[in-house]
Amino acid sequence: MSSFLVAGARVAGAASALALHRLGHEVTVVDRASADPRLAEAGIRVVIGEPDPRELLSGVDEVVVSPGVPPDHPLVQAALQRDIEVYSEPELAWRLRGPDAPIWLGVTGTNGKTTTTTMLAAILKAAGMRTAALGNIGEPLVDAQAGYDVIAVELSSQQLHWSSTLAPHAGVILNLADDHLDWHGGFDDYAMSKTAIWRGGIAVGNLDDPLVESLLGKAEGRRIGFTLDVPPPGCVGVVEELLVDRIEPGDARELGTIADIKPVGAHNVANALAAAALARTVGVSHDAIRAGLQGYVPEPHRNALVTAVRGVSYVDDSKATNPHAAQASLTSYERIVWIAGGQLKGVDIDPLVQRVAPRLAGAVLLGVDRHEIKEALARHAPSLPVVDVAATDDGAMGEVVRAAAAMARPGDTVLLAPAAASRDMYESYAHRGKAFAQAVHRL
Repeated sequence: MSSFLVAGARVAGAASALALHRLGHEVTVVDRASADPRLAEAGIRVVIGEPDPRELLSGVDEVVVSPGVPPDHPLVQAALQRDIEVYSEPELAWRLRGPDAPIWLGVTGTNGKTTTTTMLAAILKAAGMRTAALGNIGEPLVDAQAGYDVIAVELSSQQLHWSSTLAPHAGVILNLADDHLDWHGGFDDYAMSKTAIWRGGIAVGNLDDPLVESLLGKAEGRRIGFTLDVPPPGCVGVVEELLVDRIEPGDARELGTIADIKPVGAHNVANALAAAALARTVGVSHDAIRAGLQGYVPEPHRNALVTAVRGVSYVDDSKATNPHAAQASLTSYERIVWIAGGQLKGVDIDPLVQRVAPRLAGAVLLGVDRHEIKEALARHAPSLPVVDVAATDDGAMGEVVRAAAAMARPGDTVLLAPAAASRDMYESYAHRGKAFAQAVHRL
């Protein structure tokens, strides 16, 4: 048996520690703030605070870290200097797989991961398979070692960075754009971490994204592309209003129609094609793919209509936590009052503002990095009405929505697409989206 140090005592960390403890390993858990009470109840040693890494690592064989722990963290650096292996919960789950473990289908990318993963789970369910959407969403992977045939696994760049043997049967990279650059230290490291999703030998990638297409061309093993255009042989794509499959030799086969896809938007058609391509690698029929897409219920806070008030539509895309994600919804509507701001995470907002400026009827800005957006709007839309909301208390979103409503006219869309993370003001993007919806309903 080995000695493990688990860094992080929340959902994934607690699940990892308990799984290792059940297998008889010696486990210590460290967290700077608090720990799941189940750990102490199980007799697992818990350390609260930030003690000297040298003391924590004494006698430790392997370290399991929360995906949010960056590569330059003192504990990580101390472990690597001692040749102690460091990885995260998905990698641990992969290593703990037993003979009855399910097939993994992996999903990563800058945006669209959760939508694609849950679409894939809906397709697999329609095919009669025992499945779930797991990984960066849902229950921890270490708790999903049996009871499923195939699982749809969302994996972030951080989770993939902290992996070395994890190799899903097939994996997709949906798109690549600047995100988490502060964590990875640069775009190249961020992009390369994503390619770990292709270790299993079947690489699915977005042919409409030049960066992904280039990486896909270098991938080893079988390669499958998806595109919003007519697909070349070996790929899936769109012909007029039909989603079609040309993966296997022969005539193209219909997978569904654009009208089947929810939420609306070209980016969600691309997500559906990615999910369909992954499903085909485990033999799911075309009929089951179409049934799964037609029955799919979108996740909340993703380009979701809250309601219409006096002819103005209010749309919640709080999940748009970076400019690339925000662009997808901002290009889905003709005339927009844009609600934006939060934590930009070191990403340049200027290209997005330049692209969408002609669609904007106004903007309301909030959050810690709102001034960067305000400056970009001044450069690219100098006559645009802009309201800067400095408040950060519980009433801030009400002030934001009232300001947006005052700018909007019938036929406009008031769109919460922040292009930034939420934790400067909210517990999560979901909390931010709920605050927006509540403020809209109070109009």
